[in-house]
Amino acid sequence: MSSQSLLSLEYFPPRDIAAQERLVRSAKRLAALNPAYVSVTFGAGGSTRSGTVDTVQMLRNLGTDVAPHLSCMGATRDDLRAILDDYVARGVRRLVALRGDMPSGMGGDTGDLHYASELVRFVREHYGDTFHIEVAAYPEMHPQAENAAQDLQRFVNKVRAGADGAITQYFFNPDAYFDFVDRARAKGVDIPITPGIMPVTNYTQLARFSSMCGAEIPRWMRLRLQDFGDDKASIRAYGVDVVTRLTARLLEQGAPGVHFYTLNHADAVVQVCENLGLGA
Repeated sequence: MSSQSLLSLEYFPPRDIAAQERLVRSAKRLAALNPAYVSVTFGAGGSTRSGTVDTVQMLRNLGTDVAPHLSCMGATRDDLRAILDDYVARGVRRLVALRGDMPSGMGGDTGDLHYASELVRFVREHYGDTFHIEVAAYPEMHPQAENAAQDLQRFVNKVRAGADGAITQYFFNPDAYFDFVDRARAKGVDIPITPGIMPVTNYTQLARFSSMCGAEIPRWMRLRLQDFGDDKASIRAYGVDVVTRLTARLLEQGAPGVHFYTLNHADAVVQVCENLGLGA
């Protein structure tokens, strides 16, 4: 399983000096795994836009290929052109194109583009093949989708607009991923669909994230995590075991790679990768 192309990572922009120092330490440790690229998140309505740019530059200075997230929600076409022009000037050649969430306090001002497929099409129309574009996929369905068929069609629309690859929301049921891939292939989608992997290190945090994004924590896993209570070491050890087995099955059954949501921490990702011989 050892191949650079199998591994990518996600970071988020730090909000203070202590968090920035932690990110730098984690990014240096994880760079030793030789990820194919790393992505950097983008806040609702661009709330961390400057932080995203600063983080992208810091990671590029470490010698890493970086794919900033780009959200169209709340942005005008001119806003998007300015951001993309800046990335071109910085040598960025990857993007993760997203609709994004509506930030609080913006009322009905959702910007010029309303769907990720429109954003992908916009980038292709104005920048051709300058960027390798990843889009999001939801094996357990986007929480705002009306039904699974609609959710799949919106994914297909993003691919047809010009996406080069996809990264899924995290999940713990591999059958959900394989079912989604099969349904996408039946619709003619042939791009790589890379599973997103969330390390399990904090049950309260994981439960909160999962509630917001619609990711299901299986009952057996939830009950085990609850049993550990405040025993952080046991939660981490159990989480590494669960995620190692999940990642192994995904790769053994044909997933093109794995994308770890690091939450700006290195330990759990390093342990999983070492268990599986991923990275350097």
